[in-house]
Amino acid sequence: MFAGIAAMAVVVLASNILVQYPINDWLTWGALSYPVAYLVSDLINRGYGPEPARRVAWAGFAVAVVASLLLAPPRIALASGTAFILSQLFDISVFHRLRRGHWWKAPLIATVLAAILDTFVFWSIAFAGGSDPWVTWALGDLGVKLAVGLCLLLPFRLLTWRSVH
Repeated sequence: MFAGIAAMAVVVLASNILVQYPINDWLTWGALSYPVAYLVSDLINRGYGPEPARRVAWAGFAVAVVASLLLAPPRIALASGTAFILSQLFDISVFHRLRRGHWWKAPLIATVLAAILDTFVFWSIAFAGGSDPWVTWALGDLGVKLAVGLCLLLPFRLLTWRSVH
């Protein structure tokens, strides 16, 4: 579980920092790193079940929020923490309900729905009311999160090959 907690904390911390740096007018670097958090929780959920996945999410949340408060602006840390825990718990729940279907269905659907929730919560807290083009960034980030999430199906399949046979 320590590896899962460490991976979760690193992903969230990196994403909190990277979201502050736009690539262009519709995308920040955080969109490229954040979907890995869903891969981590889905792997733990597949291997150990939803309760250990929730424990990893809560532990990763605590570590990441403390580190984010030290390295990211408070509004980003608050937005990230709120969006992270809501979307992770939602991802874990959806994944668990769909886990008995085709190997790709649970991680794909859970990631898509959780990414939508995460994007809405994060961007509306972190940047709403500011002068930054946050709505455009949110839509760009969501599109990239979904694309990266789709690409992460291959590592999911490879890392769970034995457990789905």
